[in-house]
Amino acid sequence: MTTTSPIAPAAPVLAEVVRSGFVEGLHRGSLVVLAADGSVEYTLGDPGTPVFPRSCNKPMQAAAVLRAGLDLSGERLALAAASHSGEGFHLDLVRKMLAEHGLTEDDLQCPEDLPLDPVEAEAYLASGQVRGRVAMNCSGKHTAMVAVCRLNGWDPATYLDPSHPLQQLVLEVVEEAAGERVTAVGTDGCGAPLMAITLVGLARAFRSFVLAPEDSAERRVADAMRAYPEYVAGTRRPDTWLMRGVPGVLSKMGAEAVQAVALPDGRALAFKVDDGGTRVLGPVLARVLSGMGVDGDVLARVGDAPLLGGGERVGEIRAAF
Repeated sequence: MTTTSPIAPAAPVLAEVVRSGFVEGLHRGSLVVLAADGSVEYTLGDPGTPVFPRSCNKPMQAAAVLRAGLDLSGERLALAAASHSGEGFHLDLVRKMLAEHGLTEDDLQCPEDLPLDPVEAEAYLASGQVRGRVAMNCSGKHTAMVAVCRLNGWDPATYLDPSHPLQQLVLEVVEEAAGERVTAVGTDGCGAPLMAITLVGLARAFRSFVLAPEDSAERRVADAMRAYPEYVAGTRRPDTWLMRGVPGVLSKMGAEAVQAVALPDGRALAFKVDDGGTRVLGPVLARVLSGMGVDGDVLARVGDAPLLGGGERVGEIRAAF
């Protein structure tokens, strides 16, 4: 006799795809909002299930590099926590950081890639350049990781191994910031170890960074990201717009449609869209922040996700909660 496992309920709809007035698609996922005191204020779906935060883990990775003794600040520290767009100023600073630490592009173990921003990728190719490690959006993080290995006498050839001293320190920082144990370790798109935590833990981690003591590694990372958001993302990216448009906000997106944000008063949010569609991030983020009392023109900019037909706007992706 065979048995049938119960079917898990579908996650709630976070956003609708509306074309010519017709709902042609749905994006489901989970979300959590923390109150200023850190308690859970609002949820959708199951934010207690572990997820891979992808690049939302980068602030924790940057804090680990500082704890290990690497002296970074300003734009360089922001770039160490970045998923940069591959704009000229990003690539120039990565190359400067490599030279400052006696490194070359060949020391990096991130994949060769094109700039993340499509506009920049077209210009990059048109100029005759080819895929390279510096152009990969995680190259700032990898530069910092190799540099801190050289500083501490750690093997730079194995810096992406989960058992490496640096990655063990990253694990410690992630668990401390999230207030929970990492439940799985995988490999991120850039090759670095990737630690799974819940959305509640991710929101807690971002909250802990904005509330950390000023001289702590965590606060130094948060302050650098907020002061130089163009280096965290790029001139055409929502994380940059939000950190420029709302004073004191810390914002970072991750691949597979993960987003985390902390407000300076300790409120925080994190969400994950199940299908990984990053086009949904802006509308969902704008809706959550509006519900938290954040206002300003930047929310309209972040939340605008048009659909085109024949080159003209015929619809949009809109939040559905």
